Amino acid sequence: MLIVDTSVWVDYFNGVKNSQTDYLDIVLDKAPILIGDLILSEVLQGFRHDPDFEKVRRALARFTQVNMVGPMVAIQSARNYRLLRQKGVTVRKTIDSLIATYCIENEHELLHNDSDFDGYETHLGLRVLHP
Repeated sequence: MLIVDTSVWVDYFNGVKNSQTDYLDIVLDKAPILIGDLILSEVLQGFRHDPDFEKVRRALARFTQVNMVGPMVAIQSARNYRLLRQKGVTVRKTIDSLIATYCIENEHELLHNDSDFDGYETHLGLRVLHP
């Protein structure tokens, strides 16, 4: 299944045109998309006005929503982060490590526009959709 990262959703809802948002626009009604709780929170916290928040909350509710973090993913995420750091790869945000690890552990493909995921793809087998 496809997981769409916050970086793509934010661009999409802000009307930014790029290869990721163009692809998302094409597959919204055609491909199964999972919304992780971490991504849901990141996307929704960016809205300043209640009507916008509610509109996007309802729009994202149509997709299957999943819990991304539990003890197993948290521990593996720390391992992955440490491994990448040993290889000289800097991951700026813990939440990206958790999202990448969830995708790796569950064999989901990730659509993103965030360089934090590059090391996970190169060194840890993260499946990334490149439109």
